[in-house]
Amino acid sequence: MPVFALGLNHTTAPLDLRGRFAFAPDAMTPALRGLQERLQRVMPEAALVSTCNRTELYVAADRAPPQELVTPVMGWLAGHGGVSADHLRSHTYVLEDRAAARHAFRVASGLDSMVLGEPQILGQMKQAVRQADEAGTLGTTLHQLFQRSFSVAKEVRTATEIGAHSISMAAAAVRLASQLFERLSDVNVLFVGAGEMIELVATHFAARTPRSMAVANRTLERGERLAARFGAHALRLSDLPTRLHEFDAVVSCTASTLPIIGLGAVERALRQRRHRPMFMVDLAVPRDIEPEVSSLGDVYLYTVDDLSALVQTAGEKRQAAVQQAEAIIDAGVQSFSHWLDQRAAVPLIQALNRQAEDWGTVALARARKQLAKGEPVEAVLEALTRGLTHKMLHGTLAELHSVDGPEREQLAQTVSRLFLRGSSRTPGGDSR
Repeated sequence: MPVFALGLNHTTAPLDLRGRFAFAPDAMTPALRGLQERLQRVMPEAALVSTCNRTELYVAADRAPPQELVTPVMGWLAGHGGVSADHLRSHTYVLEDRAAARHAFRVASGLDSMVLGEPQILGQMKQAVRQADEAGTLGTTLHQLFQRSFSVAKEVRTATEIGAHSISMAAAAVRLASQLFERLSDVNVLFVGAGEMIELVATHFAARTPRSMAVANRTLERGERLAARFGAHALRLSDLPTRLHEFDAVVSCTASTLPIIGLGAVERALRQRRHRPMFMVDLAVPRDIEPEVSSLGDVYLYTVDDLSALVQTAGEKRQAAVQQAEAIIDAGVQSFSHWLDQRAAVPLIQALNRQAEDWGTVALARARKQLAKGEPVEAVLEALTRGLTHKMLHGTLAELHSVDGPEREQLAQTVSRLFLRGSSRTPGGDSR
């Protein structure tokens, strides 16, 4: 069954374009069902990975080659983002079979991330699999692809140092803040959202013991649970406009489809702060903070793309770890490719089994009739054996007699491998 990946990420598309194609967690299952309905003729398997750095569709179908599916899938995705298919195509990549598997394995292992070796993507891919399963679009091929990618990722992380010597997005945010403020112990920090990324950033900030920390979330209860872990206090997201001025540093990462911190709110906060500087980090895609905020003189606003420049790139140890990881991935790709090849032969194997069973049924029925007439058992069994042997060899012998020269020699070798395995006889009938 052919499989392909179609996607855009931080290397192929700018932040604002990526934001158009971000899927909120509760939108992914209905989106997958909608895609399958659009491609109802082929009923493909499909899974959707959507993070702040990438949106990728993995598709497998046995009723149409990838080339026939790419165009409608591209059109469906373009429609979701409100852009033309041609514009989207200029920012996407399409990978098939082995290349698609390699890409999935590299993504799961953190080799294709903005932060090399970051572990978050693995959890996000596992969530994508759960949502595809819930949508009913996760079939055998994609299940195998993702389970193997998780296995490869685990081996990469346990056998290499790919996750060492790096700065995560969370750590990079703290590093930037420490460059702006003389002492982080004097800083009041606000975290907007209560997801995994905010939890990571809060962990890094908490280690620097800021003066105070607060969590603003749409669901107050969830915000309170996260705040309790770090000795912070929680506030409602609706209170943000009137309390924004209280905070020196603001880190936001929600699943909102529209900005939740606008230019006007930040301008009011600055006036109340008498233009003391504000440090703001927007880790959301689409953006949580209106981009126009960056034009304000007393605001230092950073996005996920900005933070990527602070992430340490490979040194000698990292390069060695990458090479080890790529070798592990190569082995995983080879194994998955072998599985795909075997799966492609399944229909032929099933057809051969059905044919053999049909011959056996006919031969057995004939033998029973002969026995019912009182014919000797030995004679019936010999006739049964000869009949089945003739049936099984008839097509092969006919092919051997119908070809000449090199073609016949090649066919003879194939027949020998198929029918004389374990035999001491050569195709010519001699013994060795």
